[in-house]
Amino acid sequence: MSAPANLRDALAQALAASPIGQPAGNVTLARGYLDGKAMHVAFVDNRTASGAIGVREAERLAALLRMARIERASLVLYLDSAGAKVSEGLDALGAFRHLYRAGLDALFAGSTIAVVLGRNCFGGASMLAFLGRRRLFAPQTRLGMSGPAVIAAASGADPLDAAFQAMAEAAMSPAARAKASILNTEWTPALDLAAWLRQTFEPGDDDVWHARARSHDGMVANLKGGIEPPQWQRVYRPDVERMYPKGYALEEASGVLRGIARDDAGEIQLVGIVGPRPLDARRAWHFSETAWKLGLRPAGARPERLEVLLDCATHAPSLEDERAMQSQFVVDMAFALAALARLGTRVGLTVLGKAGGGVYVALAAPVERVRAVHGADIQVLPGAAVAAILGSSREALPSFDNYRTARVADEELKLGLAP
Repeated sequence: MSAPANLRDALAQALAASPIGQPAGNVTLARGYLDGKAMHVAFVDNRTASGAIGVREAERLAALLRMARIERASLVLYLDSAGAKVSEGLDALGAFRHLYRAGLDALFAGSTIAVVLGRNCFGGASMLAFLGRRRLFAPQTRLGMSGPAVIAAASGADPLDAAFQAMAEAAMSPAARAKASILNTEWTPALDLAAWLRQTFEPGDDDVWHARARSHDGMVANLKGGIEPPQWQRVYRPDVERMYPKGYALEEASGVLRGIARDDAGEIQLVGIVGPRPLDARRAWHFSETAWKLGLRPAGARPERLEVLLDCATHAPSLEDERAMQSQFVVDMAFALAALARLGTRVGLTVLGKAGGGVYVALAAPVERVRAVHGADIQVLPGAAVAAILGSSREALPSFDNYRTARVADEELKLGLAP
């Protein structure tokens, strides 16, 4: 048998993978075998729209992940995708919310996911990659919440400028990613792919709590200058006061919220992300730490209910954040909320203002319901990014019926501000 020319072919050969049914857009499901044991395989290929994941693709992947959860089965996921299919708008965002929920459920039920990467792994695809216990990078792989072209546009740089390309390469190359985490490996044709898969699927003490503890120091080390302790200050928000007329107490530190509120059913813990600045890795870290600490309380002291408050349109497209593997920080927010939910806390999300992209998915996927305050602005990406991709932007703010139909919000909250 000849040596495979690329990592996708090497994976298909190592697993003797055979397709199941017809492809759904960019997604093909397959059955593979490792040491004679059958396992689920999914390929997300760059066939159309840079391998984007739309409604069809998301539904096919979600069905597979639900099956893996029921069976507590191992799963191999190949990703060559630029993320959610922006041309499908809110429908793609809602489908991705439910896809990511299926991934979290599978992970917390005991499924193990090995992730193998093609050329592109951006946005939501990079979030899927961090569901994996380990990741294998092709020589040309670029993984990030934002791709180099988006980062260049946001910073006013020329993406073809040699200096910018060198900085992007230093931040996002497979060698840089392998240096940033022992769970990332750079593939060469000499690597025994079957051995890598066996190691990934080895049984062990790998519940999400222990996995997060192992990654904790590495995540901090990847942030240049480390992380300063948050400086919490008491804040007043009219929208939160209208939500909880029986009373609330809220603190903010650099756009991260924490506090408590009361309603007819008793006390509610509050956490949140607010402010006009895009979410960077440090703010994501402070949010996650706030949520993880709630889960680390003794059983009787954990909150019965937690409400997540969101008014943040997107993540920060910057090389500094990508050097730290921003995707991991965004995914860690989802892990923290999903862990709390698994421990028995009822978790909800209220969109106070703007929401979109990976920030929305990370906070919406683990919760039992999403509320949108009347007039909230939920979108796949900010208008400028959508216009850059599609050549046009939407003409009007969607209605709540649009949000409900697309499955990005389940309830509307008017707060007495609208008739």
